Amino acid sequence: MPTDSSVTLTGRRLLLLLWATHLTMATNWLSLARLPRSRPVSGTEPCGRLRGLAPGQVGVCRARGEVMESVRKAAEMVTEECQHQFRNRRWNCSTTPRGINVFGRVMNQGTREAAFVHALASAAVAVAVTRGCSRGELERCGCDRKVRGVSPEGFQWSGCSDNLSYGVAFSQNFVDEPERAKGMSSGRPLMNIHNNEAGRKAILHNMQVECKCHGVSGSCELKTCWKVMPPFRRVGAVLKERFDGATEVRLTRVGSRTALLPRDPQVKPPATRDLVYLASSPDFCRLDPDNGIPGTAGRRCNGTSRLAPDGCELLCCGPGFRAGRAEVVQRCSCKFSWCCSVRCQQCKNTVLIHTCRE
Repeated sequence: MPTDSSVTLTGRRLLLLLWATHLTMATNWLSLARLPRSRPVSGTEPCGRLRGLAPGQVGVCRARGEVMESVRKAAEMVTEECQHQFRNRRWNCSTTPRGINVFGRVMNQGTREAAFVHALASAAVAVAVTRGCSRGELERCGCDRKVRGVSPEGFQWSGCSDNLSYGVAFSQNFVDEPERAKGMSSGRPLMNIHNNEAGRKAILHNMQVECKCHGVSGSCELKTCWKVMPPFRRVGAVLKERFDGATEVRLTRVGSRTALLPRDPQVKPPATRDLVYLASSPDFCRLDPDNGIPGTAGRRCNGTSRLAPDGCELLCCGPGFRAGRAEVVQRCSCKFSWCCSVRCQQCKNTVLIHTCRE
């Protein structure tokens, strides 16, 4: 017969399990990128079988099924862009081999890394859905026809401006839904909602204008222009800068509500475009399979730099590094062939490489 202490211990473990599941649910939809292309991601039955979706997101999937293929594309964009931006860092957005928690339990903690992934994910959904609108892939939206008339610079607004407002609205509805379901009185939902919005701001504040000239021999007597989103690589770079300057915050009671304020009172409150985090990050140096941290052993590093993040001294965390030579195949003796191609030979070169010790 179980004792009171064993029942209490079992209860605590159950609460911890539920707590961890609750926290990670917000980004589990990123596991849509792992589904085979042949598997449908819309429709009443398919939506209910998508393990990575929170209950409210299943409802969005069933009501807005045509958009879910764009959400799948967004999930793929997040992993690719995250790994590009952090390719030279100790944490390089490594993914788990299977399961719905793509980036591992490091997302359970309110760290800078979790802040970045949330911001990038909300931006990716807005971008992918907006692209679908502009390309005519979605029935309920198209180009942004509100951008019309003559600009202060004298050009004519015309063409197909990206319908960012539709993409942002869907991102808020889909990505923010798990946080709204938890309630906005605790720290982690407030942190996630703030960073989700910061991700969308990174698109809005970097919109670009493309133009086309009309006239005899390209005289540009009339110029028509339209608004386009920045490349997603640019969005990722902006959010990476926000990651480096993120503000550590704590949950504070302000009158009748709770808010996130800087832990250091000397630091100014973060703007809506800034990233915020609640907990310090692990060092990511050592292998920690339980938390999805592969460590840095065996990683290539920059042996000629001491202060850069990819320098061996920082990346290898102290155990040191080894130098060795490797043979690589590179393109060489390239020649332009009329018209219109470039032909190159394949040359083998021996290069010096540095890797972190085991």
